[in-house]
Amino acid sequence: MEVLLARPRGFCAGVIRAIEIVERLLELHGPPVYVRHEIVHNPHVVNKLRGKGAIFVDELSEIPPGAITVFSAHGVAHSVEEEAKERGLPVYDATCPLVTKVHIHGRKFAKTGRTIVLIGHAGHAEVLGTMGQIDAPVHLVSTQADVEALPLDRATPIAYITQTTLSVDDTREVIRALFERFTDVLGPDVSDICYATQNRQNAVRQLVQECDVLLVVGARNSSNSSRLREIGEECGVPSYLVNDAEEIDPAWLDGAAKAGVTAGASAPEELVDAVIERLAELRQVTVSELDGIEENVAFNLPSALRNSDDKLAAAG
Repeated sequence: MEVLLARPRGFCAGVIRAIEIVERLLELHGPPVYVRHEIVHNPHVVNKLRGKGAIFVDELSEIPPGAITVFSAHGVAHSVEEEAKERGLPVYDATCPLVTKVHIHGRKFAKTGRTIVLIGHAGHAEVLGTMGQIDAPVHLVSTQADVEALPLDRATPIAYITQTTLSVDDTREVIRALFERFTDVLGPDVSDICYATQNRQNAVRQLVQECDVLLVVGARNSSNSSRLREIGEECGVPSYLVNDAEEIDPAWLDGAAKAGVTAGASAPEELVDAVIERLAELRQVTVSELDGIEENVAFNLPSALRNSDDKLAAAG
């Protein structure tokens, strides 16, 4: 069986930055470092950091006074920031810069008096944070039907923003519905859509043209990983989301001459390697990587951590 790897796949710049923030804080200050919610949506990443001394909590009230605190890559509401400030917690914000950009757009649109419509999934950590970052009512929609059900007059000036783990393709129909329903609509430029989400979805669409079965490495609570699996199914290829190699069912490979493998933006490459090893145990395989975009995006660490290598060297 031939194993075809999507390119790009796996970690995006925002995920790399968030993980590095936690790791550097552990190196600089030693454990524990407290992280509000999962730093990214992947249990293997979370457990690895937990093994180094990170403690993951649901609420700030679980963090002892004065303990180093990290906000996850998904962002938090203003109320969470205020609570941390009131408690005097030293906070390092690992919010993805692209998520922060969505917050800025939303606040800017709201200040001009526009009604904000957020395209996203209810209950997702990023959506909760974004809604809490805008000091104005935010209407959440995920489908065309949601747009039709908005309790707003047709002439209401609106502005839309989107959850970053949705691509241009994911939001196209909902945005079209907004323009059909309302007479005055503004939104961010297409270039503001998360590059990683779009690139990984494009790579999967290319991959499934050449494979008989698709394996997506990622957590079930990872929105972008789940969407990659859905795209495979929509293209007519049996597609499965696996947290790791142990979840692979050998029956999925029956009759497959080519298996495609990709990974969501919060899944480490070591999990992809383990999937390939598992496939090699089940079948004799050859492995190749499809041509694709070479991602060179990198985000700066918070200013307090940018010279942490020098600090560690001095301490050593």
